[in-house]
Amino acid sequence: MAQHREAFEALLAKVLTREIAGCRRLLAVERLSGGASQETYRIVVDAADGERLLAMRRAPGGVIVDEAERINPGLATEALLMQCARQVGVPEPEVHYVLQPEDGLGEGFIMTWLDGEALGARIVRSPELEGVRKKLAFECGEILARIHSIDLAATSLDQKLQVVTPAEFVQNTWERYRLFETPQPMIDYAARWLMEHLPENPRVTLVHNDFRNGNFMVNEHGINAVLDWEVAHIGDPMRDLGWICTNSWRFGRTDLPVGGFGTYADLFAGYESVAGVQVDADHVKFWEVFGSFWWAVGCLGMAEHYRTGPDQTVERPAIGRRSSECQVDCVNLLIPGPVSLLAGDDLMASDDMPRIDELLVSVRDFLREDVMSQTQGRTNFLARVAGNSLDIVLRELALGEQQRTNELSRLRQLFDSQEDLPTLRWRLVHGLRDGSIALDMPGLQAHLRTTVVNQIAIDQPRYSGFRTAIAVTA
Repeated sequence: MAQHREAFEALLAKVLTREIAGCRRLLAVERLSGGASQETYRIVVDAADGERLLAMRRAPGGVIVDEAERINPGLATEALLMQCARQVGVPEPEVHYVLQPEDGLGEGFIMTWLDGEALGARIVRSPELEGVRKKLAFECGEILARIHSIDLAATSLDQKLQVVTPAEFVQNTWERYRLFETPQPMIDYAARWLMEHLPENPRVTLVHNDFRNGNFMVNEHGINAVLDWEVAHIGDPMRDLGWICTNSWRFGRTDLPVGGFGTYADLFAGYESVAGVQVDADHVKFWEVFGSFWWAVGCLGMAEHYRTGPDQTVERPAIGRRSSECQVDCVNLLIPGPVSLLAGDDLMASDDMPRIDELLVSVRDFLREDVMSQTQGRTNFLARVAGNSLDIVLRELALGEQQRTNELSRLRQLFDSQEDLPTLRWRLVHGLRDGSIALDMPGLQAHLRTTVVNQIAIDQPRYSGFRTAIAVTA
């Protein structure tokens, strides 16, 4: 390992002294994240004007991806995207050098280091950013309009990025979900709604495709860097406006739909001030619904990763259960209304000794109080996740049987059938997929709303979308 690090630093130092103006030597390099997508490094160099900070974004393991196997545009295109965005006034760090195969470091690029806050929850809550939060939504609109103004032909981005239509985006996501072979009727309902409400003849521009709170950096002056261009494509620009409004990226602030810090009006006004086109709120809502639909499927993908490997950490199934968060967001957007919550069974009524809840609580408290107090980093984080998963199990024990019994009763009434629960779930899903069940079928919306809201009561009752759902009165 030490030899590998020494070889890595020697190759990096050679690149830095050759390509970075005034750089005399490498002083330090630190890997900041072990993310599944890309590696990020903080670099300190000795330069003619003193110590300078740089950053490097690199493919995991320093590999070079074969073009035939590439899914995303790649880091060289990501660097080009940042450079093009910077030229039209989007806040970006300066890209100094794009790694070449002969450098021996794999795919990646070196850029200026910028300081700022990139954690979405802190951007929403940090007292230090109180003064800047009120202008962020307008600024997001301005930045997105500039991104969408980039000339695709002049920059050759039209030769490097895929074109994805709204219909293709919905169909591809729907197909990915169907491969999981799990009946989740609200996901199919949302997919049907999206296919029946596709935008008509939208503009075609560059789309960042992951512009949200948590993917840009903020300092006391505002946004100073747009991050993570790796899923950019060419398509409907309103995808970007809808994504930043998706409830998953509001970090609990239901009253401020744009990233948890601003209003639709401010976002739209900022966009219109630069783009010179009026924003259609219904068009943005389509993409907001899509955002929750897409992430509901993405969460199930995490559970699939746990089942099939290779990453079978405790985090994967926990994220899988978060699909119900996105499904309740779809409920709130598409079929809001009153819902009755289950009371749940009293686990303490059992005369077992110890009771099953006592066994689970003892393990949960051990993780939270003992393991977390003596660990740090990823182990500490996973201990917290494991404790949260045990909370889900406790709520499942209290509410799950009633939830399934009531769901079965509603489905039997809906279909006038005495079939079992799995059969009726699949019957509903197949009917939504082939169009034989109308979205306004009597009883359907109430069934979906009741099922999803009571499921989120099991999976995550502190989620903001759950509070929104139960706030609706008859």
